[in-house]
Amino acid sequence: MSTSLPSSYVQRFLLEDLDIRGAVVHLSDVWQAMQAGRDYPAAVARLLGQMAAVSVVIAGNLKQPGRLTFQVSGHGPVSLLVVDCAETLNLRGYAKSEGAPADGKLTELVGDGRLQLSLDIPGLDLPYQSLVPLEGDSIAEVFEHYLAQSEQQPAGLWLACGADAATALFVQKLPGADLKDLDGWSRVQQLAATVRDDELLGLDAAEILRRLFAEENVRLFEARSVTHDWPADPDKVATMLLGLGEDEARKLLAEHGEIVVHDDLSNHTYRFGAAEVDALFQARTLH
Repeated sequence: MSTSLPSSYVQRFLLEDLDIRGAVVHLSDVWQAMQAGRDYPAAVARLLGQMAAVSVVIAGNLKQPGRLTFQVSGHGPVSLLVVDCAETLNLRGYAKSEGAPADGKLTELVGDGRLQLSLDIPGLDLPYQSLVPLEGDSIAEVFEHYLAQSEQQPAGLWLACGADAATALFVQKLPGADLKDLDGWSRVQQLAATVRDDELLGLDAAEILRRLFAEENVRLFEARSVTHDWPADPDKVATMLLGLGEDEARKLLAEHGEIVVHDDLSNHTYRFGAAEVDALFQARTLH
């Protein structure tokens, strides 16, 4: 990887003579942080990492920046995949699974699933939401179909995910492409499809594009950093417990000995024992 690039980034590009755009995503420290302490089976981690990389592609291309959340749910061994990406490209996500096999197609792992998009744009009262069936045997196929339907332009995705990195190569045909080169989109798809997983995982965007599109005029834009910065927020959980009410909180305390709240998306666990619950409700009484 180039030392001048962030360790996790998205870098957009344009094939100027063809009117075809694209992006390369490389998540290393962010992907490692998203997995920390989770103990995901390999197949589950692969799905989540691929979805994280695709989410960054789409978030980086938004015309109106906002908070983007993708959720894949189904009735298979992997019942839930969630990725949340803020407009600053601050990323988090998690997967819920039980008895997932070591490998398999998306349809085998998730079952009869659906894809939900939520886009929260500042200034709007309610987020935009979209719900569609899963169409395809992989995360790449599902999102290719989603992008073709939502943006009315064909797109291609190639994804790779390992323990240390999750990556994506994205290309999309723009409306004027056929006027510039009738065979351009077909040629670019064929060239992009030759990319190998080890190249996506081990090379930076400039080198990947040089290898794939050596004969094309590629304009590479400045990389945007992707982060995973979700510190613990005990005040938020305390507010939630106050909203639950003292009677209900003490009932939970009596049943379990402590109140344990786990924030799945940010991967923080909060514990409230008797002393913490007493202090919480006494402070409210004083106010």
